[in-house]
Amino acid sequence: MTWQQLIVSAIVATALQSATVAAAQGLGYTRMNLPLLLGTLVTADRSRAMTYGYALHMAVGLIFTSIYAEMFGILGKATWWLGSVMGLVHGLVVMLIVLPLIPYWHHRVATERQGPTPTRLLQPPGFLGLHYGRGTPLVTLLSHVVYGAALGILL
Repeated sequence: MTWQQLIVSAIVATALQSATVAAAQGLGYTRMNLPLLLGTLVTADRSRAMTYGYALHMAVGLIFTSIYAEMFGILGKATWWLGSVMGLVHGLVVMLIVLPLIPYWHHRVATERQGPTPTRLLQPPGFLGLHYGRGTPLVTLLSHVVYGAALGILL
């Protein structure tokens, strides 16, 4: 696989994942906004945060695409269903490990024990991201399965 294929695959899969979450937001299933969370690491300006957040999400998508590609290489094949399983595991790790830790490394997200302050204005995700809506766990898993399936097809 060439680096061009890796980059194109990362862009397509990450864009599909973002579109899945955006559609779920529009339909009212979740309030989780990953570009906003990522972008507010860089700036407090919410408009600019979205732009920075999408760029950061694409960069992170490229890193994870490289990991998926390596896993496909180790397993000797890349299929949509194998990518979907990897995406499901990836989504579970995000929900069970990453989301609960966000308030402890993101300087603009309030913690469960301390509410908003002048600098910590964003709501913490909570267990399984449930503070962002009851559909957030399903949306998180589905978007990661979409990401993995896309990579299984593209790689």
